[in-house]
Amino acid sequence: MERGIVADLAIVKAWKADRFGNLCYRKTARNFNPMAATAGKITVVEVEEIVADGALEPDNIHTPSVYVQRLFAGRFEKRIEQRTVRQKEAA
Repeated sequence: MERGIVADLAIVKAWKADRFGNLCYRKTARNFNPMAATAGKITVVEVEEIVADGALEPDNIHTPSVYVQRLFAGRFEKRIEQRTVRQKEAA
């Protein structure tokens, strides 16, 4: 068996978290972030939203709080991409 990766510090971004540190991820963040959070001796998590205790359903928790040591709500600017296309030329 191979040995697991152990890092001194893991920095992870999550979608939602409760006060205890239970984490929910969105979309492709669910591919790598849960494993990265469990690999760190100290895990620092930046979340978009901290919800009330008990607001997260147990089936939707992707990383339990035992792996999280630090938690803070970040400020996010949601940029909307705009498609710019040129006008069709008259033939």
